[in-house]
Amino acid sequence: MAPRDYYEVLGIGRDATQDEIKSTFRNLARKFHPDVNKSPDAEEKFKEINEAFAVLSDSEKRATYDRYGHEGLNGMGGMPDWTTVDFSDLFEGFFGFGGMGRRQTRNSPRRGADLSYAVQLTFEESVFGVDKEIEITRDEICSACHGTGAEPGTKPITCATCNGRGEVRQVRQTLLGSMVQVTTCPRCKGKGEILETPCKTCRGRGLERVTVKKLISIPAGVDNGNRIRVSGEGQPGSNGGPNGNLYVEIHVKPHKFFRRRKDDILLDLNINIAQAALGAAIEIPTIRDTEKLNIPAGTQPGKIFTLKGKGVPHLHSKGNGDQLVVVNVEVPAHLTREQRELFEKLAETMGSEVHPQEKSFFDILKEVLGG
Repeated sequence: MAPRDYYEVLGIGRDATQDEIKSTFRNLARKFHPDVNKSPDAEEKFKEINEAFAVLSDSEKRATYDRYGHEGLNGMGGMPDWTTVDFSDLFEGFFGFGGMGRRQTRNSPRRGADLSYAVQLTFEESVFGVDKEIEITRDEICSACHGTGAEPGTKPITCATCNGRGEVRQVRQTLLGSMVQVTTCPRCKGKGEILETPCKTCRGRGLERVTVKKLISIPAGVDNGNRIRVSGEGQPGSNGGPNGNLYVEIHVKPHKFFRRRKDDILLDLNINIAQAALGAAIEIPTIRDTEKLNIPAGTQPGKIFTLKGKGVPHLHSKGNGDQLVVVNVEVPAHLTREQRELFEKLAETMGSEVHPQEKSFFDILKEVLGG
């Protein structure tokens, strides 16, 4: 039986471009590959498709075929053998064959790894910001070999196994033809060079471990768990790639009496019964100084007073949070004789009737503070 026209086999016109030929072949090969298509004639169709591609993808053979047809190809030394075609550029990742996908070459720039460092701040430092000197240990270009990995006065030599490519190619015969598998060179580990005399300082790494001091500016308003990125202070990149970053994680020590809720500062304040009942003008501490606070007569336990703008600076915007003063009425545990007599007289005037409270002190506090 006379062979079919190659253009008809691939279903393309005679003016098809090389990109169109490759694209059409890729789709047909996937459709009729015997591992995918279980039809009895799938293998024969697959061979026919590859034979057509072997001719039409070769500019010289295609020109001969266009002028003289199949007879012209016979004159070139027989019909093309599709099993000798290297299809590795067409089947990137097709059927999981190794080495056929896109690979990052050994000389591609690679970014360095990131580093992390934990710094502990006082409550005041987290509020107002501070410059902290820290010590980090990282790799830097070897001062002796300047990154070559070779002992000064010597040079790396080209790897004889891969001829400096950093990778080796193996040809495997499959139903697709001669498939090229690319792997990292086992001798030079992908570097393309061999160190006959490794640098004594870095032991051939090209990098040496050093401890450096850095002054880090901590902005006002940071809180527990915040991370500050210091660009370019991480591990060095390779092949001209950029350095990684340094991430400084913030840990804040608890304050003696201040607490923090987002950008608000909370202060628990004990006042005595007389101050709560009669009212008083008192001085209270803030994170910056002291502030006068007027306690009105009849103040109840759990009352919250707000000092506007006396809290923590907003980290990403202007302005400050507030200071919230939570009042607790302190009941004396020990009374003098005179104080006891006064309380007894007071008790006589107030009676002994009690009133159940609908909400607990903690429920009221949660409502005010938003949970």
